[in-house]
Amino acid sequence: MKNINIGKKLLNIATKQKAVLAVIVILVIMIFPKTNFYTAYNLFDMIKSVSILMILAYGVTLVLVAGGCDLSIGGIMIVAGIVAIKLMNANIPMWISILAALLVGAVVGAINGYLVVYQNTEPFIITLGMGMLLTGIAQQLTDAHPIPCNNPNFVKLANDKLFNTIPNLVIVMIIVFFIIHYILRYTSFGRNCYAIGGDYEVAKYSGINVLPTKAMTFVICGITAALGGVMLSSMLNSGSSTYGDTTALVVNCGVVVGGTSFAGGIGSAPQSAIGLLVFGVLQNSMNMLGIDAYVQQIIQGIVIVTIICLDCYGRKRKREAV
Repeated sequence: MKNINIGKKLLNIATKQKAVLAVIVILVIMIFPKTNFYTAYNLFDMIKSVSILMILAYGVTLVLVAGGCDLSIGGIMIVAGIVAIKLMNANIPMWISILAALLVGAVVGAINGYLVVYQNTEPFIITLGMGMLLTGIAQQLTDAHPIPCNNPNFVKLANDKLFNTIPNLVIVMIIVFFIIHYILRYTSFGRNCYAIGGDYEVAKYSGINVLPTKAMTFVICGITAALGGVMLSSMLNSGSSTYGDTTALVVNCGVVVGGTSFAGGIGSAPQSAIGLLVFGVLQNSMNMLGIDAYVQQIIQGIVIVTIICLDCYGRKRKREAV
């Protein structure tokens, strides 16, 4: 009887903290092989490798919580990075170039918000199409070739380290994390996002300005995607139309794996961070073990499907308990 109770408790933990459990399992497994996994350099490199995706994920979290969906973030990311580099190569000051890139993200987000929210169109189709449009624009801007940045200070933006230890990119990611976490948890705007995602009609009749609130989530998501694009271009010191091919899918999968629901009304910045960390830890550990790239994709797919199945099982158990 005790064994049955323990089993139920473990299953309950697994369904509630599935992403955390996945990270812990991987970390425990990596204790045994003789690799450089548990070195300060590798751990910082692992966090740095997912920082761009995390920056994008925090904006996506806001959209999903409000019951939306944004698959244009990959296109916004690459166009923003290219715009920043193009302007700097035209001798425009770096800070103005970066602000212009962020403005591009805000404008695209505003267009997404207008079409999805005010015109009541399907967010999946609209944002997917916008992402394809932006990829085409990026190819035109670069002639489908990577373009380097002539400003030597730009590469330092993401690659310099605070106290010669923490990469600037990680610091920017942490700042964005706290901003989005604060918005969702401590502001009326964040609470309204949860209300809209939980039940749109109830939120509407309770006096919440549902249209501008939901539209604003797309604008913020566009800005975070543009910021991620600027930091990516800084890290690589170049802009390319190929960088964001699978970004939208990976980020949205990571956010959902962390516990944010596509149905809306559920999610948080910490959950999204854990979800993306699953991808980072898994990929890093598989690289350390020398696993073939094609096999890595299979394993990642299995992990995603398993976690989503646990999520569905947990929600089913909740509904049955009510």
